[in-house]
Amino acid sequence: MLTLTFGHLFGLAATLVIILAITVYSARSAKSAEGFSLCGRTAGPLLIAGGISGTCVGGSATIGTAQLAYSFGLSAWWFTAGEGSALIIMALFYATRLRRTGLETLPQYLSIHYGRPAGVLTSLFSSLGILFSGVASALSGIAMIALLFGLAPWEAAAVIVLLVAATVVFGGLKGAGVSGILKMAIIWVALAAAGIVACRALIQMPDFDTVFPTSPWFDMFARGVPKSLGNVASLVVGMICTQTYIQAIFSATNTRIAVAGTLTAAAIVIPLGLPSVAVGMFMHVAHPDIQPILALPMYLVLYLPSWLGGVGLAGILFSIVGSIAGLALGIGTMAANDIGRGLLGIVENRWILLINRLTVLAVTCLAVGIALANTHTYVLDWNYMSMALRGAGVFVPMALAMFWPHRLTPGWAVLSMSASMAAAIYGRVGLGLEISPLFTGLAVSLAVVCVGILVSPKNRPAETPSE
Repeated sequence: MLTLTFGHLFGLAATLVIILAITVYSARSAKSAEGFSLCGRTAGPLLIAGGISGTCVGGSATIGTAQLAYSFGLSAWWFTAGEGSALIIMALFYATRLRRTGLETLPQYLSIHYGRPAGVLTSLFSSLGILFSGVASALSGIAMIALLFGLAPWEAAAVIVLLVAATVVFGGLKGAGVSGILKMAIIWVALAAAGIVACRALIQMPDFDTVFPTSPWFDMFARGVPKSLGNVASLVVGMICTQTYIQAIFSATNTRIAVAGTLTAAAIVIPLGLPSVAVGMFMHVAHPDIQPILALPMYLVLYLPSWLGGVGLAGILFSIVGSIAGLALGIGTMAANDIGRGLLGIVENRWILLINRLTVLAVTCLAVGIALANTHTYVLDWNYMSMALRGAGVFVPMALAMFWPHRLTPGWAVLSMSASMAAAIYGRVGLGLEISPLFTGLAVSLAVVCVGILVSPKNRPAETPSE
């Protein structure tokens, strides 16, 4: 446990109270199911950017990046650089097409093209992948809270669950968006200060070149070219197929605002990993015996002015909580609409809203439970696995539906999704393949889709739903 001064505690507590108060106040109008999950489809570009970046920038983009940089250096930047690249691709090629459908979830979109079974599979596969991202952020949060307050891991996990409940359960997407805007401003200031101080200390090291040779510390492929490219591809494909980010696009007032908000989020996210990289490398020299996952929170306490360190700790804590909350909300929205409305036939708003909120809490509890059982793993590896599983089964049918619709029959689409996900999981777990499960899944998915297109009768293209 670190010893926190009055300045640390004041900065931490004041920031947390302000963020929570503004978040809950701003989201007090979320009384309907659509208001809870989509802000009533009136979100502006800043709220969209806050919702997306607030979910992107969690424990992985901050604590997880510093953890990996502690061991490998600059290659840890791939995470936020890859996230930002995915958002640019979404804004340029996907946002307009998705927003024009007027839908609420990705499974709804695929159900229109391939039938209800495809929607159910999409919900299941997406939820599994999103859950692993929640685990990544939970790992960071548990380590940080336990370090700062001397709590047992399970007690730190309970604190995370309570904070997620306060952030999202009472406010939905608007609460997540507002808290995203606030925490991005806080994190940018705190990490910029931390990065500058760390870079100055690194530059002043007399034996810098000896301590940090170009390979591996400044090699973007320090963990191997196949692994690095697989991780980046997983990020891009996985984010495109993630309900949480698509949900923010669906919430926009119009398509122009959806594109602007997504591009703004990309500009926020891409450079954010660099200060964490600098901190991780500095802590490798200054504190070579610590657990790497503690590098960033320890740095904020030990090397920044106490009040600013406290503010930074609060911002990172909320980045973790907001990321878990936003991801859980994505699963909750799919559960409420694709299972509650679609399978169970529930139509009353209050029951749909209840399903959404209860799912958010259940997913959060499950994520922190898995994290408690895997406390010594790399945070970013959970996120890369998450993204790979999200994209392996869904990306090819989704891309066909969006850019070349009505060429694949529902039966072949469902077979492609099932076979690709099975191949991705079995290849990694059963065969122990080093190749990213994304590539295994995509290869099988493409093979099935090509056969399906060749043997199926040509269908006449139909009009895409419009606003």
